[in-house]
Amino acid sequence: MRKRDVIITVAAICGAVFLALSVFRRQAVPTGNWGLSFREQGQAPVAPADREQLAKYDAAYLGDTEEKVLYLTFDAGYENGCTEKILDTLKKHEVPAAFFLVGNYVNRNADLVRRMVAEGHIVGNHTMHHPDMAKISDKEAFRKELEELEDLYRETTGKELPKYYRPPQGTYSQKNLEMAKELGYKTVFWSLAYVDWNNDAQPSEQTAFEKLLPRTHNGAVILLHSTSQTNARVLDELLTRWKDQGYRFGTLYDLFR
Repeated sequence: MRKRDVIITVAAICGAVFLALSVFRRQAVPTGNWGLSFREQGQAPVAPADREQLAKYDAAYLGDTEEKVLYLTFDAGYENGCTEKILDTLKKHEVPAAFFLVGNYVNRNADLVRRMVAEGHIVGNHTMHHPDMAKISDKEAFRKELEELEDLYRETTGKELPKYYRPPQGTYSQKNLEMAKELGYKTVFWSLAYVDWNNDAQPSEQTAFEKLLPRTHNGAVILLHSTSQTNARVLDELLTRWKDQGYRFGTLYDLFR
């Protein structure tokens, strides 16, 4: 083989390797905590993984940014008296939501869980015990966290749990996403949230509006905690303002359609 042919062959191989690595980097999802960077008011934030990367694992954090649609979700590790008011407000506005629940919540609040289902809301899987799922690499241990909640939900409601999963505390890994997909789950992250979970330092109502409204964007998957007294108080006005801005509310079924 002539020297010129060798150079061409080596260059071609290097190019192929570079392309393969580029594709891998685009598809790989790093282990970490879900965090967001808001760079422009009213626009979707930059997330740790993009929509293309997540779609490979039946995961999403953002809907269609060409549509004025919002997806409202709540996380609940326990009940402290706020959920009934939240459900009342959702019913008043005819807004569907998804509630990601843990085993403790379902065990202690069966009537509220049944009400969520009866009023058309989705109940999703937030795991049985709320562990750091990114530390679980064994498939059977991962499966157990999800299936124990499925069983409890079935006993409580007589229905099958919708296959939507949210990692506790937003900790995740590519392996987790792979295992969730193998179990038939769609993983739901978020593109809009604020610090509302600390009951010892609840934000003011003004803070809630200042943090949420300017960052609202088309296709936003909104995460609120149903344990927040502030959220229970502001939800009525929040929904009113979002509707006044021309937004409608979709479901997780719509998000993954």
